[in-house]
Order: sequence, then structure tokens, then C-alpha cells
Amino acid sequence: MRLSPHAGGLWIRTLIAALCLACVSCATQAPGLTKSKTGEDLTTAPLSQPAPEDAERADKPHSEFRIAAVGDIMLGGTAAPELQKYGYDYPFAQVQPLLKQAQIVFGNLEGPLTDGGASEVSKQYVFRSPPDKVAPALARAGFNIVSLANNHSLDYGPQGLADTRAALVTAGIHPVGAGSNEAEARAPVYMKANGVTVAFLAYSLVFPEEFWAGPEKPGTAFGHERFVRADVAAAQAKADVVVVSFHWGQEGKTELRDYQVQLAHAAIDAGAAAVLGHHPHILQGVERYRQGVILYSLGNFAFGSYSNTATRSVISLLTFRDKQLRELRLVPLNVKNAEVVFQPKPLVGPEATEVVERLRQLSQERGTDLEDQEGTAVLVLK
Repeated sequence: MRLSPHAGGLWIRTLIAALCLACVSCATQAPGLTKSKTGEDLTTAPLSQPAPEDAERADKPHSEFRIAAVGDIMLGGTAAPELQKYGYDYPFAQVQPLLKQAQIVFGNLEGPLTDGGASEVSKQYVFRSPPDKVAPALARAGFNIVSLANNHSLDYGPQGLADTRAALVTAGIHPVGAGSNEAEARAPVYMKANGVTVAFLAYSLVFPEEFWAGPEKPGTAFGHERFVRADVAAAQAKADVVVVSFHWGQEGKTELRDYQVQLAHAAIDAGAAAVLGHHPHILQGVERYRQGVILYSLGNFAFGSYSNTATRSVISLLTFRDKQLRELRLVPLNVKNAEVVFQPKPLVGPEATEVVERLRQLSQERGTDLEDQEGTAVLVLK
């Protein structure tokens, strides 16, 4: 169609007006509002500020938390006179600041907390401690979960085990690894730390066999590999992090038994982030395996005996960030009771370096290099 001069002028004036309106619209558009390729409104922050999700991430700390794990605890035996004299908080006086660095504090509790019960098995060493003294002292020290999967939890029979669990729960401490039957013994304990769900499992692989739980029999969770794999996988489905404890190995020996390596690897293959070992009463090596870490034996912690071999130990501090294990720190301790009298003492100087060097040697046998950072053994996981 042909346009008359008047029509052409009108068309030009209309086009100019439309362009002006568009320019005004662009000039008055809310900052940060733009259009996607599909025409949907997308909000973006001004260039001089971080995007909203980045700003939120900058203000919100990483989901970082720490687990402190120690070795064998037994507040009885030859320690009883000293503990009755100085109180049951006494063993933790010098290490409590280290334990308080962690949101979760874990140890292996040897010997029932009971005033009753009776031993059903003939044993050379039978332990027990007063429940109304020990459980509250453990809680005040920072412990909130302990393994009962060991060769002393039934020293005073099923009643002693039931009393132990009850005393711990009353004090706000989670027992794991032993129960009124096999299902309860194998059940994971779920804990929260800075919004992260952490599952703990614990197993015993030491005699007496009579202490192992059955379908309708109280006792400890035995560490069949098929149990370990199934339990870790099930726990991982509900938790962000899984930690497994094993009571295993030979007392007083740094050499590992083949089944220790096999079970530790199986636990991590199934999804565990860390394996914590007990029973040898002395330190064994550390192994980094895949994305996890294995502490084959943490040695003694606060233990009521004057052993000449169980003289050095560590507090292990495992730092998790964004649900992944990022760092392991092993702080050396003097646990030679002839010197510290049942009160573990952090080591410094040459004595600490000596422990770190020994750990480095043992760990190198498992292909793992620990760093010596001013008397602390450190493993950084990337």
C-alpha cells in the first residue's frame, strides 16, 4: 500500500515516539532486572555487590565441625584409690581444653558402670566403675558418645551392661555397639553437629565369644564383614558422615592383623569416612584409604592400670568441612600412669616429637605420610 505524505509523516512521528518511550523505559527499569532468553525475569545484583546466593554463602559459615576421639577409658582398677581421693573429674583436668574443641567427643569405655550384676564368664581381668560418679564425669569432660563394643562390657553380665547404658543415657551420653540383642547392638547412633548428621557404629572382634550379642541375647556387636558393609550402607542413607569403631588387634603389638586392614577397607568402601580402632592399648599406624582415614589403634586414654607398655597415646581431632573429612590432627599424650597418675597429659617439645615420629614411621608402612607440625601429627585430606 502506498503512503501519502501525511501518512508517512504520521508513521515517522509514531516511530520516534515509540523509540522515546523505549528509551524512557530502559532508563527507569529497576536495577538488576533483566530478561532471560526465554523472556523470564531474572534477578541479578549490581556489579559492585556479590550475587544474593554468594552474599548468603559469605555470611553463612561452612558446615564445619570436629570430632575428638580417644582410646580406652577405664576409671576403676588400680586407679580407684586416686579417683576416690581426687574425684572423677581429675583424669580429664589437663585434656579437657582439647576435648572442648570438638562438637562430638568419642571414646571406648572399658568396663561396666554398675554396682550390681555378676560375672558369668571366668576372666583374668574384670572391671567395673561407679555409675553415679563416672557417667557424669565423662559428660562434664565433653564426652557425648562412647563405644561399649569391647571385651569388658559384660564383665558383670547383662545387668551390668543394662546399668551402663542407663547411666550413660541419664548423663546425656550415647552408648553404641552393645545392647539387649544383636539388632540393638548393631544399631547406629545418629548425632547432629552444625547441621550435619553423623552416624556412629561400633563392633568388637575380641574374645570372650560369650560377650557377642545374638538375636535374643544381650552383648556386643560382632564385626562380621557382611554386617559392617550392610550397616554402613544403611547408615549412610540417613547420615551425611559415617564413623566406625572397631575393638580389634593384638594387645601390645604395633603389627596389624590382616583382618584389621580387610575390615577397615570394607567399612570405607561401604561409605564410612573414618575408622577408629581400640584394644591394643598402644598406638598403631594411620592409613589414608580412598577418601577416608583409618586409625588402627588410639592406645589408652584414662585407664586404671600401671602398664609399662601403654605409655603414649593421642587425642585425635578430625575436622569435617562441607560434609567431607578435611584434616586429622593427632595430639600426643603421656599416659604412663607411674608418671601422670591416671591423668593424661599433653606432651610438648622432644617428647611430643618422639611420638609423632613413631606415628609417622608406623603410618608410612601403610603408605601414609603424616606431617610434624610443632609436635602434632597432621594429615590434610584434599
